[in-house]
Amino acid sequence: MNTTASRPPLHGEAALVRVLGPFALGAAIINIIVGAGIFMLPALLIARMGEAAPVAFIAGALAIVPVALCFAAVGSRVVATGGPYMYAATAFGPFAGFIAGALMWISNVSSSAGVAAALAEQAGNAWPVFGEGIARTLLLVTTYAALFALNAFGVKLGSRTINVLATLKLLPLFAFALIGLAFVDWGRIDWATPLTSDAATWSALGASMVFVVFAYSGMETALIPAGELRDPSRHVPRATLGAIALVVALYVGIQVVCQGVLGPALEGSTAPIAQTAGALWTPGRGLLLATAAVSMTGFLMGNLFASSRLLFALGRDGYLPRAFDRVDARYRVPRVALAAHAGIALVLALAGSFEALALVSGGAICLLFIAVALSAWRAQARGLRGAGEPFVLPGGPAIPLLVIVTMAAILATLSAREWGAIGVSLVVLGAIYAALVGLRRRKPAVDVPITDRSRPPR
Repeated sequence: MNTTASRPPLHGEAALVRVLGPFALGAAIINIIVGAGIFMLPALLIARMGEAAPVAFIAGALAIVPVALCFAAVGSRVVATGGPYMYAATAFGPFAGFIAGALMWISNVSSSAGVAAALAEQAGNAWPVFGEGIARTLLLVTTYAALFALNAFGVKLGSRTINVLATLKLLPLFAFALIGLAFVDWGRIDWATPLTSDAATWSALGASMVFVVFAYSGMETALIPAGELRDPSRHVPRATLGAIALVVALYVGIQVVCQGVLGPALEGSTAPIAQTAGALWTPGRGLLLATAAVSMTGFLMGNLFASSRLLFALGRDGYLPRAFDRVDARYRVPRVALAAHAGIALVLALAGSFEALALVSGGAICLLFIAVALSAWRAQARGLRGAGEPFVLPGGPAIPLLVIVTMAAILATLSAREWGAIGVSLVVLGAIYAALVGLRRRKPAVDVPITDRSRPPR
């Protein structure tokens, strides 16, 4: 008789199984980074920077590589589920961890909702009925229900789905970038203006960087399920740096092709990549619209998979109700956390737009990257490590300091209204932390992740 279904739920880090390898992690990072941002940004960037728009992606790459190095360093030392939440908690204590975790979840749920809204917009380009009203609502509800089902029945099923979606979207995008380069009008690309022009262009570049950082973000989410990686000390650095290198090359190529083919017609486009593909080859528009749908669905899948583990970690450590760290005994997944993240993201997607939600997410991500840089520096300075050999940052504090300066410069471009929203959020989060600590009865597990004590069941 099968008694699996009657088993009581499990709790805590040891209930998870270490089944994810470097390819699955790399695919998850790429899958989350290449979500909706690149399908919308070519038009948004040219509206702000004109023909110099590709420079924004190059500047973003220079900013994101040091961030990736910091993630590789601290992610190879802290091996429990939680990602940046556990990095900050391990390096600086529970309050810093809670703020990092709360900011990351707010960013993740906002980006999930924004990408879902963009998915509905892309569907509306193909079939206008999905652009608004009941049809749009039903599309979003069905999407999140399917994502929950795929994540709720085992880590391997969710991981394999992510791998398939990553392959389906990356092949057409790389083909688009490589083939499209042969048709680019290079007179429409300006590489030098930001280096020689007045302060207005530099201001436009700074404002554009919030969108670019949003487009490059995703590794922080993909690294949350560290408790399900087979060998974090080896796999995190390799998967992180390899994924970032591929994404940078892809993004610059896509911006150049879109801009070099469409020219001024790119500005204002709601489906810039699909429109460019259609200009090159008429059936290409439909193919790239389908690719956009697959890409956004893949992002949503990876976002739900990883963000639910963040809620699991907050529940495990007593900052959320204990139900959030409950793990299904048969499939070993935190279903309450899955349902909570999917439900809240769905509500925001029904009410919001991609551009507004992307700005919220991008600002929070810049703050989070600063926290990760500080955590990487402190973890390395203290010699924290897990079972394997950790990745060592060259130059000691130099790379974390570069990340802090770069992110601070990008954050300086935010408006007073956006800073006000971030400030209010931080005050509210601090109050929530104080209330939860007062009610909490279990000891936080922030000192657990340095040593990996979990093992797969026999």
